[in-house]
Amino acid sequence: MTDTRKTILVVDDAGLVRAYYRSVLEEAGFRIEEALNGLEALERLLTVAVDLLIVDINMPQMDGLSFLRALRQKERPLAGIPALVASTESAAQDFAAARAAGANYYLVKPIDPQELAEFAAILCGVAR
Repeated sequence: MTDTRKTILVVDDAGLVRAYYRSVLEEAGFRIEEALNGLEALERLLTVAVDLLIVDINMPQMDGLSFLRALRQKERPLAGIPALVASTESAAQDFAAARAAGANYYLVKPIDPQELAEFAAILCGVAR
């Protein structure tokens, strides 16, 4: 039987954050893949098809905004994957920078589990 769940790639260097997202999103019916930084995420995208990216900004090796800029320069379907930035940064310039890098939406941590699941569903095109 084929797994028809939508797949989300969580890109965050914090293990507790990835575990939290995995718990919330698997309970909401999503399949979760993980990457520790933008560079690892680009590598994962070569082997795994995903429907949504949840990306932190501050990470080692390649930060979230650099990752999104690199991704948006690639050909479709990779360039078209919706991206939700999730960060502790909350200034107006942070939102603008994320949008300019290619984010579709921005949430400030800590993120309410229901809000996370709802935005994931919206960006994946899943009815709730």
